Amino acid sequence: MLLGALVGSGVPIEVLDTAIQAVTPEPIRVRAEAVTRGGLAATLVHVEVADTTTRRTWSDVRGVLEAADLPPAVRTPALSCFAALARAEATVHGTTPDEVHFHEVGALDAIADVVGVCAGLAHLGLDSLTCSTVSLGGGFVSVGHGRLPVPPPAVVELLRGLPSVGGPVEAELATPTGAALVATHATGFGSQPAMLVDAVGVGAGGRDLDGSANVVRLLLGRTVAGAAPSPELVLEANVDDLDPRLWPTVLELLLAAGASDAWLTPILMKKGRPAHTLSVLVAAHCRTAVLDVVFAETTTIGLRSYEVDKLALERTERTVEIDGHALRVKLASYAGKVVNAQPEYDDVAAVAQATGRPLKSVLTQAGALARVLG
Repeated sequence: MLLGALVGSGVPIEVLDTAIQAVTPEPIRVRAEAVTRGGLAATLVHVEVADTTTRRTWSDVRGVLEAADLPPAVRTPALSCFAALARAEATVHGTTPDEVHFHEVGALDAIADVVGVCAGLAHLGLDSLTCSTVSLGGGFVSVGHGRLPVPPPAVVELLRGLPSVGGPVEAELATPTGAALVATHATGFGSQPAMLVDAVGVGAGGRDLDGSANVVRLLLGRTVAGAAPSPELVLEANVDDLDPRLWPTVLELLLAAGASDAWLTPILMKKGRPAHTLSVLVAAHCRTAVLDVVFAETTTIGLRSYEVDKLALERTERTVEIDGHALRVKLASYAGKVVNAQPEYDDVAAVAQATGRPLKSVLTQAGALARVLG
């Protein structure tokens, strides 16, 4: 359903397919189909794989993801998603995450679902993702462990502390894979925030249920100027013993884990030792994933945190052309007026490389075109 919502909202299916093919040892066919659910037009994405009885552990899945040719913005959340699944299954079955044997969620199609959704969300580059209360359904479902009540125990664990509700039909509406994706990607829960909706994707489930449209909707839009600030956390640590060559990778991994921003400030510590303060701006829901990166990738043995209010201006994107090459320009608006216009630096560098022109020359021209848009 989430794959369908992403494709329906405008994510090219090739984005999903490229990521999925990178993690699967066997060919997988990914295709989209226009369907209706409960009378609503929707997109159903099929992930077609050969039948297999292979059972995978968390270690197996982790190895597949780490070996795959995936960008950090896709690999990191995919690993976080399966780590959450492993922890939930371990709690339910009274074992450790490394001893968990995945059944349904370890199959190739489930791995493809997770990686595809992570790739689609990375492609969108969302600043935030708000989820409504998760409808769980009811009744019973047959899985590898036998017949279980809905919601299955793993779903209950994955959504612990997050808003959910039973019903409205006697069917499984939230799978462990779907619950893990929501738990690791949503930055908040509640009603639709104040926004200008630009695109809507409606993803279809496999069945057309009686009395309820079996769909997930994804609304993409921009923050309404003047909307209330949103609370976020700042995590900080002073580090004086990390090889400075590692910092660019650390910052990249933090952003891929869900941080809104991450930066370094040079400081002097006791005895005059040069050091850096690592600062990370992050929504509370992504705190755990960011902490995992901080403690795994740096040498800090502690950090401090405090809450701040974040006010993000409405942002849009336009395209200009330089020497026959498209270049994106980011526009920021306040009170209905454009107050900042900046060319995308990666696009500037790509145009300079393609044309053989000096980078500073292309940047100057791109800046002038951006100011015209503003």
